Parts: sequence; structure tokens; C-alpha cells
Amino acid sequence: MEHDENSADGPVRTGVATNVVEAVVALVLVVIGLVVIYESQRLGSGWTSDGPGAGYFPFYIGVIITISGAGILYQALLGKNRKTEVFVDSVQLKRVLSVLLPATVYVMAISLLGLYVASAIYIALFMVFLGKYSWVKSVIAALAVNTVFFCMFEVWFKVPLFKGALDPLRFLGY
Repeated sequence: MEHDENSADGPVRTGVATNVVEAVVALVLVVIGLVVIYESQRLGSGWTSDGPGAGYFPFYIGVIITISGAGILYQALLGKNRKTEVFVDSVQLKRVLSVLLPATVYVMAISLLGLYVASAIYIALFMVFLGKYSWVKSVIAALAVNTVFFCMFEVWFKVPLFKGALDPLRFLGY
């Protein structure tokens, strides 16, 4: 029975079925496992005169990954309890991407701006756009968090963290 837009159960969800997504992930796992097996064989996965070869343990890890991927693939496509409901609808995907895309940009910004500056910008923007906080509160919180982390790692523990290609904190002498 189909649901219409105004039914009591809500609008109809459209998208890719969960079992199809599981099958794709399972195929990726099988390919990764087969690559590990192949490379382990190339390195030498047997037992040598002085113990296991360089590929011995990776070979068995590859076998486990391949068998697991094949089992998941079977369950996803042929299992009696396969999940055919929609994996993610457009509203859910938008929520995930609203976090994933900024996080991806943040990780890329670390190489240029360093951990502290990129983190301060990320925290402030995240608070403003997703948390709906004011710019003033967001900037204060971002600077406070990163100042505490800077003092903790650089000053107290004497553990320098990555400052970035531009090294915008050079003026602090760290």
C-alpha cells in the first residue's frame, strides 16, 4: 500500500534502498581484501626459516576482510532479512552533508593554517551556522577553546602541534 503526501504516516521516503548501499560497501570490502591478499602474496605470505614472511599476517587479515565482505554481500542481496527501506532521504542527507562538508574543509585547512587557527575558524563558523549562536559568542568560544589547547599542549606539556604551512602563530615564538 502506498502512502500519499498527506497520510498519517508522513510523506513517502524516496532514495536508494539500504541493502543496495550495504552491497556496494561489501563489494568495496571484498576488493580491499583481495588487494591485501594479492600484495601479501607478492611480499611473501608463507613461513620462512626465521618465522613468518612479511605478508603472513596481512594475508590472513585480507582473507578475513574478503570473507566478511562476501558474507555481507550475500546478506544484502540474497538474505531473507535484507533491508529494503530507504537508506537516507534528502532531509537526512542534507543534515549529514551540513556536518561532513565543513569538516572536510576544516581538515584541508589544517595543512595551510595549522591546527589552532583552523580549529578556531571551524568552531566559530559551526556555532554560527549550525548552532545559530551570535558571532560574538562564537568567536569568544572558539578563541577560548583554542587558547586553552595552545596553553595545554605548547606551554604546559611542551608538545608542539602542527602550525600549518603559513605558520600564522609564528609571532608567539612557538
